[in-house]
Amino acid sequence: MASLARMRRSPLAVLARTVSVVGLATAMTSCSSGTPSATPLTTSAVSVTTSPDVNSSSSTGAAPTELAGPPAVTTPRPDWLGQRTLPTDADGFAEPADTPDELVGRAFASVDTLPPPTDADFHSTVEPLRGDPLARSSWNEDCPVAVSDLAYLTVSFWGFDELPHTGELIVKNTVADDVVTVFETLFDERYPIEEMRIVTDADIDAPPIGDTNNTSSFVCRVVQGTTVFSEHARGLAIDINPFHNPFLKDDLVLPELAGYYTDRSVAEDALIRDGDAVVGAFASIGWSWGGDWTSLKDYQHFSHNGQ
Repeated sequence: MASLARMRRSPLAVLARTVSVVGLATAMTSCSSGTPSATPLTTSAVSVTTSPDVNSSSSTGAAPTELAGPPAVTTPRPDWLGQRTLPTDADGFAEPADTPDELVGRAFASVDTLPPPTDADFHSTVEPLRGDPLARSSWNEDCPVAVSDLAYLTVSFWGFDELPHTGELIVKNTVADDVVTVFETLFDERYPIEEMRIVTDADIDAPPIGDTNNTSSFVCRVVQGTTVFSEHARGLAIDINPFHNPFLKDDLVLPELAGYYTDRSVAEDALIRDGDAVVGAFASIGWSWGGDWTSLKDYQHFSHNGQ
């Protein structure tokens, strides 16, 4: 197994790598998308039309809850976000760097990839992975899960702007309903999420930028230098707000510019902490948290089998 020091340290080059915790018996993965937030899509770019085999739900059968009040005060999104490639060494590795002032207290308004909800209720859909979502995904025939075993989810989430948005995830179809339950809980708790979109091949191949914050699940990647697939490649792991909840191993920080958030005492709502609503929501479906690991910490990471 390749050592951490020999792996390319692009957020997406390592997002599906597996790190040895106890010999080769215990493994983990770390995921952060490698491109800037998606620009708003035209109505024809992503189809959200439901079909007869789509499960669609709202959190209540009552009249839709109206959106009320002004949005929260957010921090300005720097023009360079997602645009600056980090310096790399001769092997193409990027080293962690100081967190830019513009990313301290990060609370950017969400950029909508899918049309946002028109009310303040939770909405979700579950359908087979096919069509445009499949085309945008990293799935291929070499992945350790058949496309027929994957589901495409849309779920409502609250942004840092205190407005509801629509996110998308790809997960193993056997856990789809459980995952929807988790995100309904996070919606009810108004846990803020910056971005939630499919990870693409372009994300995986992107150079290291160190500032991504995409909440995501399925990424078809093998461990660098091996043939071992991560749990993300099976649709059985999810990373939440990776910039606020980075991966830590000795002097390695991912995303590379998230060093400010290695201090877990920072008083910000997006930080995931032991016993909080995020950990509890995943624990309720039997998933475990990378923040509980001892030899390393992966605060963004939740998985079906603890890896």
